[in-house]
Formats: sequence, C-alpha cells, structure tokens
Amino acid sequence: MYRSGPDAGDVFLWVVLALAAVYVLSGIRMLYQYQRGVVFTFGVYKNTRTPGLRFIWPIVQTMRKVDMRIKTADIPRQEVITKDNIPVLANTVVYFRVVRPEDAIIKIEDYIFAVRQYTQAALRDVVGNHELDFVLGEREQIGNAIREMVGQETDDWGVDIESIKIQELELPAEMKRAMAKQAEAERERRAIIIISEGELSASENLRQAAENLSRGRGALQLRTLQTIRDIAADPSEKIVLFLPSDIFGFGGRAAAGE
Repeated sequence: MYRSGPDAGDVFLWVVLALAAVYVLSGIRMLYQYQRGVVFTFGVYKNTRTPGLRFIWPIVQTMRKVDMRIKTADIPRQEVITKDNIPVLANTVVYFRVVRPEDAIIKIEDYIFAVRQYTQAALRDVVGNHELDFVLGEREQIGNAIREMVGQETDDWGVDIESIKIQELELPAEMKRAMAKQAEAERERRAIIIISEGELSASENLRQAAENLSRGRGALQLRTLQTIRDIAADPSEKIVLFLPSDIFGFGGRAAAGE
C-alpha cells in the first residue's frame, strides 16, 4: 500500500533529533581570553573553565563568567577625621582584580561592592591614626597602608588589591585660610632672615674696609677727596663739606715729601 507522507515514528524521531540539537547547542559557551567560567552541577561547584569554546549540560549545569581584568572602583568622597580632630574630605580610587574566580563567586555575593565598602572603612581607620600634616604629606604611604588592610580581607575572596590612590584631600575653608596665613608668615620670616643675613654681611665688609682705611696713613683723607671728586662731576649739585682739620696738614706733609 502506498504512503503519501512520513509516518508518526519518523516525525517523532525528527522532533527528538531537533530537540537534542537545540539542547546541545544551548550548552555551548564562549569564554574570552580575559574570562573564566565557574561551573556548577546541580548547584554544586564542579570546576573552573579556561578561555575558549566550552560545553556545559543545560539544566544540569550552569556557568558564571568572571572577568579577570583589573577593575577600577571609585570610592565616593567621604569625610574622615584625622588624629588631631580635623575633618578632611577624601576621594579614593581602588585598582583590583580577581585571582581565584571560584572564591569570588562562592565566598562573596558582590565582590566589587564589598571592596568599595571595605576600602571606605579602612580609609577612616588609617587616616584616623595620623595627624593632618602626615596625611597631607604622605599620601602614598597612607594608600599603601589602606591597601595592606583591605588586601588581608579580600585575599579570602579571591580578589587581589593592586593599588589604592588618594586622588584628592579637601580641607575645610577655615583650615585653608589658616594654612594660607601660616605659609605667608613663613615666607615673611624667611625674607627677614635673608635681609638680616645680607645686612650682617654688608656690615662685616664695612668693618673690614674701615679697618683697612684706618691702618693706611692718610687713606681716609684720600677716600674723602675721591668721594668729593665723584660728587662734583655733576654741576647741578651743591656740596657743603666739613673737612677734617688735619687734611691740610697731610697735604703739606705730602708736598714736603714726608
């Protein structure tokens, strides 16, 4: 007897093959070079897949992709109190990356949010143990201390803290004015010291010059005559001089060849 179409068995077989193909294709996963895939079988951790074309059994298995690249987390500006009770607004940036993807998925719900929160707490603790002058002058050392504190905690999460940078420290307005006055006073003090050192040096030179003139016979009178000559070069000047009484005696002795 002639059959015009496929029977029910053939249709069922094609349907099964089509569903199997869909099932297999739905289990294919692509992992890029910077990604790792954490695989769970019935909710239990199975393994971590490396980059490439990977397959998991749908429904039975699930995969969580983890980015292994360095991430940047901007910590919101917050007010911290230094050891000498001065409020400071600090803006911080954290650079970190995942080193064990299975721990970052299993041990912590949201490791990015956790890193931000823990860094905020560590910033308050570290800054609170130092005075303002140290905080302003040693930002790198403060950042390293925060990194060590945060790193001890995040190491259990499979997260490595690369670095922590304090981008900005903003002081209260009254503190800025006080520091500006202090800097101005310091500049004035240095200027006074420089002027006084110059005057001391000039007075020492004058003292030595006076000693040299006093040791030379008639040197002071010759210096006086030289000064008169220099001033008299300008005809508009009128000069009244009180000469030493012995200057003429010196002139007479010089004419006599003494």
